[in-house]
Amino acid sequence: MIDIHSHPLAGVDDGARSFEVSVEMCKIAAADGITHLVATPHCNYEYSFDAEGNRAKLAELQAAVGESPQLLPGCDFHLSYDNIQLLVEDPKRFTINGTDYLLVEFGDQFIPDQMDRVLYEMQCTSVQPILTHPERNPVFQQHPDLLYHWVTRGCLVQVTAKSYTGGFGRRALHFSELWLSQNLVHFFASDAHDAQHRPPILSECHEKLKKERGPEVADLLLKHNPQAVIEGRPLPPGLDPFDPSRGRKKRSWFSFFQR
Repeated sequence: MIDIHSHPLAGVDDGARSFEVSVEMCKIAAADGITHLVATPHCNYEYSFDAEGNRAKLAELQAAVGESPQLLPGCDFHLSYDNIQLLVEDPKRFTINGTDYLLVEFGDQFIPDQMDRVLYEMQCTSVQPILTHPERNPVFQQHPDLLYHWVTRGCLVQVTAKSYTGGFGRRALHFSELWLSQNLVHFFASDAHDAQHRPPILSECHEKLKKERGPEVADLLLKHNPQAVIEGRPLPPGLDPFDPSRGRKKRSWFSFFQR
């Protein structure tokens, strides 16, 4: 399995609190059958994002844990005006393993009206947004049709594995299962923050998916789709709702701010 969303780097956000915890998280991931772990530090108002420093920490952690799991860079990117300015300057600083795929996180209080335009502009510049854990977001819970709206416009969706297995409460479980039944989920990931309460565990989610949706779906959402992401390839044919052949014309990043 491949985990495209986790927080194992110590001292960069609210994830691992020490290097020892970082190592323990990686060992848990390897024992669980996770072959690749994408470290995705937050980039938001509370935590600054240092791409070069994160890569150095990633290399240090990889040396400590050995070959498995293979650690890859990424970012848990909060959509804000300041962040988008940084993104346009150098998108590859934030995307998963230097590909076009970017984990996008919304605030819990509200989603500005212009976000529809923002996501569209991102796609026009070849950045592929992956909306993270909407099942845990109060705004999406109150307005679940928003997810369908954005998926049909080319966004991808990552649900937290622990939400699907009940670890984040009934509402998160409900929306995980609802959106999965509506074919609106493209990935499950751990969003791991520590080694005890939120460890990098995907096997329980994989087992539930096998029982309820079949082994093909389980492998698709935890192996094949994530592998396409870390390799920078399109998702398997017929499953990627964003078709680059639509021929969308590129426009200015900041045109939506001028309306």
